[in-house]
Formats: sequence, C-alpha cells, structure tokens
Amino acid sequence: MTTSPTKALHDLGVSELAAGLRAKQFSAAEAAQHFLARAKVHQHLGAFVAMNEDATLAQAQAADARIAAGTAGALEGVPIAHKDIFVTRDFPSTAGSRMLAGYQSPFDATVVTRLAKAGALTLGKLNCDEFAMGSANENSAVAPVGFEAPAPVRNPWDTSRIPGGSSGGSAVAVAARLAPAVTGTDTGGSIRQPASFCGITGIKPTYGRASRYGMIAFASSLDQAGPMARSAEDCALLLSAMCGPDLDRDSTSLDVPAEDYSRSLNDSLEGLRIGIPAEFFGEGLAPDVRAAVNAALKEYEKLGATLVPISLPRTELSIPVYYIIAPAEASSNLSRFDGVKFGHRAKDYTDLVDMYKKTRAEGFGDEVKRRIMIGTYVLSHGYYDAYYLQAQKIRRMIADDFQNAFKDCDVIAGPVAPTVAWKLGEHGSDPLADYLADIFTLPASLAGLPGMSVPAGFGEGGMPVGLQLIGNYFKEAQLLNTAHRLQQATDWHLKTPGGVLI
Repeated sequence: MTTSPTKALHDLGVSELAAGLRAKQFSAAEAAQHFLARAKVHQHLGAFVAMNEDATLAQAQAADARIAAGTAGALEGVPIAHKDIFVTRDFPSTAGSRMLAGYQSPFDATVVTRLAKAGALTLGKLNCDEFAMGSANENSAVAPVGFEAPAPVRNPWDTSRIPGGSSGGSAVAVAARLAPAVTGTDTGGSIRQPASFCGITGIKPTYGRASRYGMIAFASSLDQAGPMARSAEDCALLLSAMCGPDLDRDSTSLDVPAEDYSRSLNDSLEGLRIGIPAEFFGEGLAPDVRAAVNAALKEYEKLGATLVPISLPRTELSIPVYYIIAPAEASSNLSRFDGVKFGHRAKDYTDLVDMYKKTRAEGFGDEVKRRIMIGTYVLSHGYYDAYYLQAQKIRRMIADDFQNAFKDCDVIAGPVAPTVAWKLGEHGSDPLADYLADIFTLPASLAGLPGMSVPAGFGEGGMPVGLQLIGNYFKEAQLLNTAHRLQQATDWHLKTPGGVLI
C-alpha cells in the first residue's frame, strides 16, 4: 500500500502517517500489516525480540474505529515499537535478560500507556543490552524474533558493525524503516549513541520529565525515557505524548505539566549562541567524526547562529563518576531478581542461599554481573566514602560546569561519540573500550540535562555520524527547534541504508 506512486508507507514519518490515517488514505490495519511484514523481511537484523500480530491488529482495528468516529488522538493508528525495558501487557518484557525470559507484565509502563492514549499502536518489543547495560547491543541474552539463540543487533548501514547501545534494536528499527518511531531509554547515552551510529534522531529529555514507572530500572537517578525517529519533528510529536507528571507512581517524576514540543519547531535560529566545548574536540576524536560535526556547525552559522567557545573542564571525570554511580544503583535495583517471586529460578539447589546464588549466576550475563560486583564494592564499608561519595560530589561539579557554560550560550553542540560504529566483537573482552566510547554523552546524563543526537553526515566506511545537542533544564523545545532547522537545511536524516531498500 502506498500513499503515492513514489512513497511507500515505511518511508513516511510519524506526522505524514498520522495525516494519511486521518485523511483515510490508508487504514491503521493496513499500516500495521505493512510494518509487521517488513519486520519479518528484515528479521536478520535482530531488532525485534517479541511480536504479537493479533494484539497489534486488534489495536489497529480499535484505532480505525476511533478515526471513523472522529475521536482520533494525535498519533491515532501510527505504529511504533517499544524498547524491551518498558513493561507491556500484550508482549513479554525481558530487559534482554535470561532472568526475565518469558515474563508477562500485568500492566503497561506509563510511557506505553501515554502513547497508547494518543492512539499509537505497538508493533512489538525491541532488542537491547541486558538491563540496558552496554554501548553496542552485544550483551542481549534473549533470542531475537526468527532466531534460535541470542544474537547481537546488526547495524543496517553495515551488518558487520554494532548499532550502538543500549537502545540498539530501537535505532535499527527506525533506520531500517521497520517502524516510523520507537521508544528508547538513556542512562548514560543509550538513546543518543545508537541514534548517532544508525543515522537517526533521538532525544533524552530532562531527568524526571518522562515517567520511569514500568521501566525496568538500571540506575534510578539517571534512567530516562525518550523517543527515537527519523526527524526532530517526529521526536517532538512523540515526546509531547510521552512526558508529563506521574506523581502517584514515580517518585522521581517532576510536577511540571505536559507541553507541546512542536510549538517552536520553525522559530528562527538568528542570534542563537551555540557553545562548543573544547573538551569535546580533543585528540581522542576521530578525524572523520570531527569533519562531519564541523560541517554541521557551519550549517548553523549559515542559519544565523553564533558559535561560542566554552569549557566543560570535568568531562574526562564523567567516565569514572558514571561507572561508580550507575553500578552502585544497579547493584541495589537488581537485588530484587532473586528467583523467589518472578523470573528465572535455578532448577537444582540445596537451600535458600544456594538458590539465590545459582539463580543469579545463571540468570545474569557477564556485563550485568560485572556492574553488580563493582556497585556492591563501591557501596561496601570502607569504600563508600572513598568512591561513592566522591563520585557524587564530582557529579555535582559536572552539573555546575554546565550551568557556568549556559551563562555564555543557549545550546551546547559537539560529537555524540568519538568514532563511528565499530565492528561486532571488535571490543571483545575489553569492557573499558565500550565505556570510553560514552565520554561525550555521560556529562549531560550525570547533570540530568536534555540531550539529543541529530544526523550530521557520514564518516569512515560510509557510516553515519551524529551531532549532539545539549540544552539547559526543560529546554527540549529549543533543542528540537535547533535540530529541526538543521534538518530543513540538510538531507542527512533522509538517507537510507543501501541494504534495506527492499
């Protein structure tokens, strides 16, 4: 089914699909079937870990009925997919872990509920690093749809490369046109980095803007939900539906009313001050990424923005700080997975303690175990003051650095990652190589600031490069406007991976 001789359904963005559905150019059931069929054709990418056609088509029929009755929501009938960190009633929720294999939640996460209220349909659940711990999507312990065993997600621009993580399945689903938009979560860069590596747009809002209720927790003071789509315009539509207070269910939710993030998309950038942190352009930055980012910044100058040199002096410290705080919170959050009430339980054990040990040894993958052990260590007696408390103090200083920078600029720009996506298995058994790749995304996460990745051209091997935009608290609309104006002036976000032109 096509809307015109030239544009197939999977080439339409969220706003185009919503308009086509309202105009009855095609039905929600037709759109859902089209994307489900496309996901099957491209299941070799490993993006989906669960699908339920009956549930999706039942949602589509209900959407068609609301369109016919004139009670359609803003996203009525638009098919999307959810990262497997959000719990869902109609699909299993595993967080990419053997620990939760086959787990069926009795309720939907707030983000899922809000998007459904706006009319969005769910195509299925998307692959991710186990408990969102990873920068490559190589840590998943769940078999993707069409696979017998766990397999890494593959980047559609080059299937020998990683898609980025932890929201790798989410980024691939959008890049390969298996869904027009998806949800992701970002703890230390898990929306922005895969968006950059797969050539799509993704935004992490201010911490507390989107409810964390029903999001399987990794690091509670950092985890934040956000949308991923092809354009800033589409991200604005989804973010408007996702955000808003959820005070009864999420103690970290902010009591700030929902807002329309599309309201200022077309505002002029004349006089916008873009801060360029010297620390983001040091010797660790690959020349191809530097060239693409600089070219995008030149576009901003053409649009009337001014580039302002700034400093974020504690950028390098963000890696050790993050990798103390996040594992500490993970060791606490993941203590609930003990084989007693839900999830995996070891078959053979002698007593309760033996059951705990064997269940956790069997249920968790290596990276998760690594982070639990680091977290337990830094929280233990004698080390708490030396590591955890120090890390929290430096976190505060990193947040202060940003506030000092925002005195001189409105938005901060730089690369999302030091390189383009690397080859599958290239970092092998060296987790530090993955951790170091997060250097540009971690500072904003630690400060709780909104950040996004916008396609900014291509680097080595024809792989996408993302430009990172960071805003001050609650400045998501300004970030989306800054990204949208760039996308009006360039076509990087419209490029499609050659291998999926089917």
